[in-house]
Amino acid sequence: MEKYSSRNFREAPDSKPQDESSIDRYRSIVFPNAVRDLRRQRGFPRLLALSALIPDIPYVRLSKIERGEVVARADELRRIAAALEVAPEQLLVDVEASDFDIAEWAADLQDWSARDLEEDWFAVTLAAALRHRREGDGSLSIAAIERDYGIAPVILSRLENAYKTFDRWNAQTVRAVCALLGVPNVQALRTHVERVRASGVLDAHIALIASPSVRIGKTRAKVAALREELAGGLPAPVGAKLAAQPRRAAPVAASDALSAMAPVVEAIQASDVAMVRLVPVFGAPLLDGLIDRVPTGQVVEAPRSAGPRAYGLRVCRPTLGPGLPAHGTVVVDPDRFPSSGGIAVVREAEGLRLLIVTVDRQGRMIGYSTHPDREVELDMIDPADIGTVIGVLLD
Repeated sequence: MEKYSSRNFREAPDSKPQDESSIDRYRSIVFPNAVRDLRRQRGFPRLLALSALIPDIPYVRLSKIERGEVVARADELRRIAAALEVAPEQLLVDVEASDFDIAEWAADLQDWSARDLEEDWFAVTLAAALRHRREGDGSLSIAAIERDYGIAPVILSRLENAYKTFDRWNAQTVRAVCALLGVPNVQALRTHVERVRASGVLDAHIALIASPSVRIGKTRAKVAALREELAGGLPAPVGAKLAAQPRRAAPVAASDALSAMAPVVEAIQASDVAMVRLVPVFGAPLLDGLIDRVPTGQVVEAPRSAGPRAYGLRVCRPTLGPGLPAHGTVVVDPDRFPSSGGIAVVREAEGLRLLIVTVDRQGRMIGYSTHPDREVELDMIDPADIGTVIGVLLD
């Protein structure tokens, strides 16, 4: 189990946070690893030099992997290990070893000031207050909060998990949170949250949000799964989610479509070029710009670079503007992580969402759509729920 030094607030992993001196400052580190140490040992003083050898992993994502902010996939670990000329298993660390100290591991990553600690504590207590508010009012569903207060589900999730300090949220979100908690301004909000915390009703929520045991448990499970996957050399562990993959990918009767494309296939074969690859198409429009994952019975040609689980997806609505009209079909590779300037497909509870990908000035990967107006921090989503568009076909 992890050691807890004075820098780590002398806290046992199963302790219950009660105040700002005992919450888990390392809750954003879900995947401590040996990438940084091995990179330096192998002669790469800067991550950018290593990144140049791994073009399949965007620099921003590689940085987040090294910093432990996202859990790497097994295929990513293999690519990183190949560039470093080490075995993939060497990139994993034993978080349960008696000599592992998360504070030492994160020493180069975090430099907390008194102001940072104060704001981090408020972020945690605010997250608990929001959970408590929803818990006490059955009418405050996620959909109702979005409808009545304008807080999108992804934003609500970040707020309720204290992913960033409150002073980093935009004015619109700040006003919405104040309205949700029934206070007129930020000063009143801070007073209200502290008063509620002092009553003790937030303790259980704070423990779930910021207890080290929660983080350690998740990390332990993720690392164990990666070890098993790397040891077996399998593309994915048994029971793993399919990345942004349609949940109802039943076999599609494509005989009619194949017959219609017979002349194309014959021409390709006659020219002694590799056989064209056809993939099934899914998609039906849902509310809020989502796309239902149902088969259309059609097939489209996939690019030669497409992975084995690529599929087609009807756009259905011009959610990204006129550049990608509703009558278009995109080819999605669920095993490829998007990069800035591309288009991502994100799997949500009710369907798939198309998002344009960009990177902000803080290095965060952001996905956004135009209709409806959405902004999603992709780094906060499980990579298994994100795929990338590798081709666009217009009727």
